[in-house]
Amino acid sequence: MDTYSLRPDRFDSAGQDQLVDVRDLQATLPGIRRLRTWAHDALALQPGEHAVDVGSGTGSEVIAFADAVGPTGEAVGVEPDPHLLASAERRASQLGSRAKFHSGDAYGIPFGADTFDALLCERVFQHLTAPARAANEIARVLRPGGRAVVMDVDWDTAIVHPGDRQVVRQVLDTLVSATTNPLSGRRLPGLLTQAGLVVDDIGSHALVQDRSVGAGSLVTRISAMAVARGSITEAQRDQLLADLERGAASGDIHLSVTMFAVLAHKPH
Repeated sequence: MDTYSLRPDRFDSAGQDQLVDVRDLQATLPGIRRLRTWAHDALALQPGEHAVDVGSGTGSEVIAFADAVGPTGEAVGVEPDPHLLASAERRASQLGSRAKFHSGDAYGIPFGADTFDALLCERVFQHLTAPARAANEIARVLRPGGRAVVMDVDWDTAIVHPGDRQVVRQVLDTLVSATTNPLSGRRLPGLLTQAGLVVDDIGSHALVQDRSVGAGSLVTRISAMAVARGSITEAQRDQLLADLERGAASGDIHLSVTMFAVLAHKPH
């Protein structure tokens, strides 16, 4: 649960490298790895196909796409943050990958209609104020018969244990209210359907935080926000963080959130 709310534009150039490292570490969480494996299996890229990752971050999935489509295909990443774009390009160059990267976002994928056979979009929709617009853009760039996997967290599925249940509920409500599109996970099938795509399958996985980190940085930050807005007291926050630290020490701790992945295709 730790770093989903980080925004790249809040970091200076020195902080950018740290952010890249954090995202790469985060991507090794077993839940994200398993759901990404599900996504690649569902997309089933073939040599010669054209694939795009919208919100490609540090470029790992685009590089995997490039390996799958081979020299006769094309794998591109679309990413709005220039620092992450530069990191992805360096990584691809170091690996001798054919992956390419372009500046753009989910509202403006910089390619024409009916361009791609396959599309991935991971953990983007939770940040969007107009998710239907992004779903329409995904449908636009897919070729007839093309398939997409859109993955995102549903923050209202978060679990924090142990702790007083009322205090935990106030902290989680603060988390939901602090996220632009907090229920994005459950909304994906409807958004893609309304954009004209056909939903074929839905996968999910609980992203469970490593027990050794105790409360973790996200709960620490969000509980401070809950105090600031008067939802809980400072004493209640201190008690929650202490409960979580004791839980980590005794093995009685669970912090998680569920991420959903929707496979859909564009009808002929």
